[in-house]
Amino acid sequence: MAAARDLLTHPRIHVSDIEARMGTRYTAQTLLRLRARHPGVRFVWLMGADNLVHFHHWKDWREILNTVGVGVLARPGDRIRARLSPAARIYRHALLKGRQSQLLSMRPAPAWCFINVPMVDLSSSEIRARGGWARESPDADEMLRKTQE
Repeated sequence: MAAARDLLTHPRIHVSDIEARMGTRYTAQTLLRLRARHPGVRFVWLMGADNLVHFHHWKDWREILNTVGVGVLARPGDRIRARLSPAARIYRHALLKGRQSQLLSMRPAPAWCFINVPMVDLSSSEIRARGGWARESPDADEMLRKTQE
């Protein structure tokens, strides 16, 4: 947690261990409890395109799409598979254009969009394995620089 907080210092990003404190295991459970704790707040779930490929296997995946806006961030090698995934096909009617992503918190669910972002061919598992999550790491600095270009 401390390393994540040190790395992410943007004023609109809050690093939290709320899932551990709430004792939730699944995204749908976490979102349900967050909405109950914060009535009136419009949450948006962000995930990588690699997750959308298999999203239809997640527990209560339709509940997620039917209750919060979902932003799908492009990942190297998964753009086409994600857009052809069962969840993407089933919820095609709720797809916003990428440039409309800022509307996700204002649109009633289901609403989702596919967002093309700068490609960094690093997975979170790979970053953790190399210790690239540490602020002093050249890998972390390079990754941050690439995402800001």
